[in-house]
Amino acid sequence: MNTVILKPKKEESLLRFHPWVFSGAVARIVLDRKYPYAEPQEGELVAVCSSDGKALGVGHWQIGSIAVRILAFGTDRLPDTFWHDRIHAAYEMRRSLSLIRPDNNTYRLIHGEGDFLPGLIVDVYAGTAVVQAHSVGMHQSRYAIADALKTIDSIRNIYYKSDDTLPFKAPIEGERVGWLVRNDENEEFWSTENGLDFRIDWLQGQKTGFFVDQRENRALLERYAKGRDVLNMFCYTGGFSLYAMRGGAKSVTSVDVSQKAVELVRANMQRNFPEATNHVEKACDAFEFLTSEKNRYDLIVLDPPAFAKHRDAIRNALRGYQRLNALGISAVRPGGLVFTFSCSQAIDKEMFRLAVFSAAAQTGRRVRIIHQLHQPQDHPVNIYHPEGEYLKGLVLQVE
Repeated sequence: MNTVILKPKKEESLLRFHPWVFSGAVARIVLDRKYPYAEPQEGELVAVCSSDGKALGVGHWQIGSIAVRILAFGTDRLPDTFWHDRIHAAYEMRRSLSLIRPDNNTYRLIHGEGDFLPGLIVDVYAGTAVVQAHSVGMHQSRYAIADALKTIDSIRNIYYKSDDTLPFKAPIEGERVGWLVRNDENEEFWSTENGLDFRIDWLQGQKTGFFVDQRENRALLERYAKGRDVLNMFCYTGGFSLYAMRGGAKSVTSVDVSQKAVELVRANMQRNFPEATNHVEKACDAFEFLTSEKNRYDLIVLDPPAFAKHRDAIRNALRGYQRLNALGISAVRPGGLVFTFSCSQAIDKEMFRLAVFSAAAQTGRRVRIIHQLHQPQDHPVNIYHPEGEYLKGLVLQVE
């Protein structure tokens, strides 16, 4: 194994268990004598040592500002049972929190750094695990990951979907998408979240096919839905819409710019509420829709895709959040609620809150925060890696 030697005093973050080594901290690389290349290749395992030779950990080497993502601290080797042990520990944590139940077989099994596996996401839908690599190292480890997942009794199928998440410029061998294990030949895949059925399109849908991270926030909305006219913007699969319907909403309107998403909402609504006549779905631009739809809704959900996927986009993203929230706050009826979210990791809680404050001030309406929302238990935040706290939400009461 090649060894990355750090500059003096650059080991301090690793001694505090932060899982990233930045390129500026690297002093030099000592190549194994048998190594055939002049430098480490993207995705390979490297040992990391302090300037005085102390073993700090093992991780995946990558090109860019983050040079190494640490998998194990205080060692220069990974044990043979590494993948099995880490994945089963994550599974046992979800099981101990009662997230895996007959009425809920939809959950995140691996949440990157939060489960001490930086660069790896695994979502489980009924008996299928959808694996997503965010680093070349995890891509190259996909078969070892699949072998470990197969040892969990409830997992029958494993689908690999990393076409949109792997580094664009990295030299990557092997397919980025496809079945790693398939025992069920179903053409349609359904999964259950808190007693509601959802059709999961991991083949062509966004992310792994469903936004698992909003489960608890959808359940909160259900408590407020009774008798209200609900508008779900950026609805995608209609998660908030189904919970609102079950909560006794007077009417539910689901809006998404994607016609495919609207069709998916329709299928989910038909599956769960086949007799319902109080749901409408629309394929149109969210900003245009909100501009024309004022004082028609008692509860509005604003759950847009990430406006900032990197730090360079922060300024424009904050403008987008301000504009969107101003439209939402203006559109809701007096006494109504706005559930508003940001899933942009580059936007922290204070930035998002300031954008919403500016939006509220722009409308001139009186606004109160009644809930502050975040990601659920199966999206844990490594306390040594606060960057993993990406989902932010507020429930606003508007006069």
